[in-house]
Amino acid sequence: MAPVATRTDVQPSKQEAAQLINPFYSPAIGDDGDSAYPFADLKPSFPNIKWEPLTEIPVTHRGLFADPDKKNLFSAAAKVKNLTPAIGTEIEGIDLRQLTNAQKDELALLVAERGVVFFRDQEIDIDQQLDLGRYWGTLHKHATTPIPRNGLEEVHVVYTDGSRRFDSSAYSKLELWHSDVTYEIQPPSTTSLKLLTGPEAGGDTLWSSGYALYSSLSPGFQTYLESLSAVHSAVEQAQGARAAGLAVRRDEIETVHPVVRVHPVTGWKSVYVNSGFTRRIVGIPKSESDTVLNFLFRQISENPDFQVRFKWEPKSIAFWDNRIVTHSAIFDFWPATRHAVRVTPHGERPMSVTEYEKQTGKKAKDRQIEIWKQLGVETKKEGSNAKAKARGYND
Repeated sequence: MAPVATRTDVQPSKQEAAQLINPFYSPAIGDDGDSAYPFADLKPSFPNIKWEPLTEIPVTHRGLFADPDKKNLFSAAAKVKNLTPAIGTEIEGIDLRQLTNAQKDELALLVAERGVVFFRDQEIDIDQQLDLGRYWGTLHKHATTPIPRNGLEEVHVVYTDGSRRFDSSAYSKLELWHSDVTYEIQPPSTTSLKLLTGPEAGGDTLWSSGYALYSSLSPGFQTYLESLSAVHSAVEQAQGARAAGLAVRRDEIETVHPVVRVHPVTGWKSVYVNSGFTRRIVGIPKSESDTVLNFLFRQISENPDFQVRFKWEPKSIAFWDNRIVTHSAIFDFWPATRHAVRVTPHGERPMSVTEYEKQTGKKAKDRQIEIWKQLGVETKKEGSNAKAKARGYND
């Protein structure tokens, strides 16, 4: 276990506790004071420390070592169920504490293919969750959000209780959609979140597939997006922390990433923007940038064909690939307590289609077309020159 960091704990006054908060850029610093709470050592703290800027680090893509059929993982499961065609798989009957390295590789591949994979009733503790995350990569330390009171700096704490209420006037639901810390030079890969405490109803999370979004677009628009890069910014998150009286442990940065990135294991193309951190597209007029980004943001948040929704229970854990999905929590549970811990391995610097094809000698692919091929279906995409057939809809 890491040594306990020297910290300046932030204890809100009664007046502060009554204030409403923006749950995305201003971290909740409330505490209901329950001294008997069983996960008190994992409650949030905000140490007043400073970290050096991140530098590029090597990455090993464990999914490349996996059996494509995932025989080791699936044979150990009681049930494997895809929740939607585009995204989300739930696995039953596996104890995550007992995974072999082969199963860890296959889980990484499955998450890369399905976007997010869920397990319930898991006894894995935070140290074991950290060890599993480290198997997939060097762990990220967040510059502004809380770490546990026990000083584990590589743990991101998600904690809200009845002492602070969300301010619905401070944000829109669209703005809550994000992929984690995309402003980093090497944003996260196979990320895990375990729920410790949650409401009886509410507090669900939605994920949206960047693969499916890319596949839904016309070929011409796909080609256009592949030529673009966008700025991802940590500025608002740092400003939100400072506004709450909290230290920013690492100076905020802005980084340019491709609008369409290619997953290094699957070779599939994914739209890589999010309303939480993507600010503008480089090299085009602002009006055009705003129009393109707003269209993509709304597709992410509003198109249910790309989404899966998960109803959390205590001891549930989700693994998602931050390279190819966005997500959004639903803040509908106040004044109940919702407490989870996240472990976040770094991935590679995002690769554009051109960079991927140049580095690997392989052609980047459209996931949906590859799925259709596997099913033996021959079809042309909407937006091609083929004449579309009329279709009905009845539900």
